[in-house]
Amino acid sequence: MSVAMNQAAQISPANDYDTIRAAIRYLSENGPDVADLPGFGRALGLSERQLTDLFRRWCGLSPKSFAQAVALDHAKGLLRAQESVLDTTYEVGLSSTSRLHDLFVTYEAMPPGVFRAGGAGLDMMWGAAPSPFGTAVVTATDYGMSGLGFADEETSIEQAFEDLANRWPNARFARDDARVAPMVAQAFDPNHWAADRPVRVVLIGTDFEVQVWETLLKIPVGKATTYSAVANHIGRPTASRAVGAAVGKNPISFVVPCHRVVGTSGALTGYHWGVPRKRAILGWEAGVISATRQA
Repeated sequence: MSVAMNQAAQISPANDYDTIRAAIRYLSENGPDVADLPGFGRALGLSERQLTDLFRRWCGLSPKSFAQAVALDHAKGLLRAQESVLDTTYEVGLSSTSRLHDLFVTYEAMPPGVFRAGGAGLDMMWGAAPSPFGTAVVTATDYGMSGLGFADEETSIEQAFEDLANRWPNARFARDDARVAPMVAQAFDPNHWAADRPVRVVLIGTDFEVQVWETLLKIPVGKATTYSAVANHIGRPTASRAVGAAVGKNPISFVVPCHRVVGTSGALTGYHWGVPRKRAILGWEAGVISATRQA
């Protein structure tokens, strides 16, 4: 069997994200200019064709377009309209890339007492399922998704679950991968994003945290804002640090899009599940926008 056939056998949708992570590391070290596709491919153990097929399959972009999407200049571009991002009512519809929220999320906030009691009396399920960004680990109540994190070669499924479960130490958890799988599929597949079948989430936190998370839901796909802009929006202009802490505590990654909050310079600052994953999500969303515009 040829080397090329061996490589093709190793690259599949199940492990695409591992290769994407390596690609992001490469881009971080070498910059966004990947005109030298053969060299980029060799660094990942892929031929130029395999590299192009990987990115097309994973996010619908060429390697060069993806590189541009995770570059600092792209983040700065997302911020150009940030003054109006949180104050504009966006058109809702699958044909629009500037809708209120691409996942058509409907949410409710649990009473503050539930948070203070550490989730006492709550019955939650949890489970794991594949996603474009590694294995997604989800916690949920009867009201909807309450937590979403990620497992990979560095973080096991159990560790990701513990990270989420520790937020509600007094809740009762039971694993049910079969019930979690449809939630993950709906959250990460744009073909399943529909106004009549919204992703249901439940926000459990302090009043301030819930206020910040509600604000994050107003950031559309393909846009970004800053911690200070969020602070201004909620009427706490001097609370940028507190906003940053609340963004970092967001329990429902991706669905509540904390990855769309960046530094004032456009720098992709810390992300609970790793800055490489934050870069990957922004690049993947650029592919979603591209596909929507071409439809």
